[in-house]
Amino acid sequence: MAERDDAHITVRDLTIAYGDFVVMRDLDFTVRRGDIFIIMGASGSGKSTLLRNMIGLNEPTAGEVLYDGQSFTRAEPEVRQQMLQRFGVMYQGGALFSSMTLAENVALPLGEYTRLSEAEIREIAFLKLALVGLKGFEDFFPAEISGGMWKRAGIARAMALDPDILFFDEPSAGLDPISSRQLDDLILELRASLGATIVVVTHELPSIFAIATNSVFLDIETKTIIAQGLPQDMLEPGADPKVRRFLTRGEDEQPARSTHG
Repeated sequence: MAERDDAHITVRDLTIAYGDFVVMRDLDFTVRRGDIFIIMGASGSGKSTLLRNMIGLNEPTAGEVLYDGQSFTRAEPEVRQQMLQRFGVMYQGGALFSSMTLAENVALPLGEYTRLSEAEIREIAFLKLALVGLKGFEDFFPAEISGGMWKRAGIARAMALDPDILFFDEPSAGLDPISSRQLDDLILELRASLGATIVVVTHELPSIFAIATNSVFLDIETKTIIAQGLPQDMLEPGADPKVRRFLTRGEDEQPARSTHG
């Protein structure tokens, strides 16, 4: 696969398997710089597994992931560690430490990877929380806030080191429609203000149509990508019927909510 000039992330010939069980095979796609890139598909299609391979939590059976043309998969450990500091990850559910305040959660990566003073770290943590609409909640504990605020705090922690790539795993899962819409708006605002490339694993249709600038669809039966591009284009006549069914929840019409931003 030829390298694109604007490629921020390149997934090349990727196969993921556990022993003889193949999860996905022959994955090829490019995430452009500044994309909000959606990884979608039915439950069990391997969306979160793909994300874990992209950030090094799991190793692919074959193929590689490249960032700015540099292989992450084949990099030496010290080089990979440097590359990891360019990533920010919001794991499924937010993954906040319940015994720490929101500010302390956001401060964790700053304490681990920088030589900033405690006062400087706390100031940055407060700033990141303000960016996601949590000003005034810095000293609250996760149990004291709502699900939507929990997700926002997870995003603030992912942003702590000013990464140029953000990965979100099912950010809207479990949220009510209003909180989910607010989170979509936040993702759009972050892309606009930070210029970050954002990769989102989701099966939530409103989010897919609201924020995606590009996407891939993982098919659980063929175990590979069967569609790429704007989700709206996957509803056009001639598009793969499996993808159309997924994007219309079986009703062969485009959802009322369209992209914005």
